[in-house]
Amino acid sequence: MNLPNSITMTRIIMIPVFLWILSPHFPWQGSGGAQEILASVLFVLASITDGLDGYLARRHGQITTIGMLLDPLADKIMVAAAFIALVAYEPQVVKVWIVVVIIGREFLISGLRSIASSEGFTITASELGKLKTVVQIVSVTSAILAHRWQEWHFGVVAVPVYWYAVAAIYFTVLVSTISAVDYFVGFWRQIDHAARDRRKAAVLSRGKSVTIR
Repeated sequence: MNLPNSITMTRIIMIPVFLWILSPHFPWQGSGGAQEILASVLFVLASITDGLDGYLARRHGQITTIGMLLDPLADKIMVAAAFIALVAYEPQVVKVWIVVVIIGREFLISGLRSIASSEGFTITASELGKLKTVVQIVSVTSAILAHRWQEWHFGVVAVPVYWYAVAAIYFTVLVSTISAVDYFVGFWRQIDHAARDRRKAAVLSRGKSVTIR
């Protein structure tokens, strides 16, 4: 197994560890916030590996079939696991309908990618898609921290952690929805272009047949 695939496998292994940290069975729970800090750090590290494995695979020409399967699978599991866990962990911030929208968006994009692949083309991630990934990281970590802290005080400055978490979660829903629409528009254009090419090829083929006769 090459390095990019090893990093992807590490991200998959991090997922159950992340869920265990957020569970009631985690031993280091208390007012110190060790549980929230560890979960936040682990999620950020897992998110970093998301971009790292793809970069290394492209940089060193180590793109493999197993990597193409595991990488998006690990991403979807990580996002779904984090938001589903947060419904129970911090329900005041992460509502059930929010999780349905975010995870539904991931399933939609996966389905469109599968159709695009079967049609022989790919749709690259847009800037909105990249923004969605960053916003998801911020929203998950802020929601975890909001479970322990309403505010952080730095001298006379107060950082409203809870309200930052709420804003980040709703912004994630907005960006996820807009990026899904953007992805669908790009997908539809490619499908329409491919259909026109097939019709043009069919017309040319019939024209050649007539010429031969």
